[in-house]
Amino acid sequence: MAINIQALQTPTLQNQGSVGSKLSVGEAQGQFAGQLKNAIEQLNASQIQSDLKTEALVNGEIDDLHDVMITAQKASVTLNTAVEVQRKAIDAYNEIMRMQI
Repeated sequence: MAINIQALQTPTLQNQGSVGSKLSVGEAQGQFAGQLKNAIEQLNASQIQSDLKTEALVNGEIDDLHDVMITAQKASVTLNTAVEVQRKAIDAYNEIMRMQI
C-alpha cells in the first residue's frame, strides 16, 4: 500500500461548484490533519504487511520469496517517500521562519 499522494496534491473542497466559497482555517486544518493521519496509517499498514510476510517466510509458512521481497521493497519506498516529504516540510517551515516581515 503506497501513500495516496494524489489525495495530498488535489484540494478537497466540499463546495467546489460555488463561486467564491472558501474553507475556514479550522476546516482546512481538519482536512490536512485527516489526510496526514490517513497517509501515516497507510505507511504503517505497509510496514506491518512487510513484517508479517517476512516473519511468515522465516517460519516456513509461505515459500514465495518474490512476493515477500516485493512487499518489503514497497514498504521501503513508501517509508523513504514519507521521510523525504517530512524533510521538505521541515525545510519549508524553517524557510518561512527565516522570512522577515
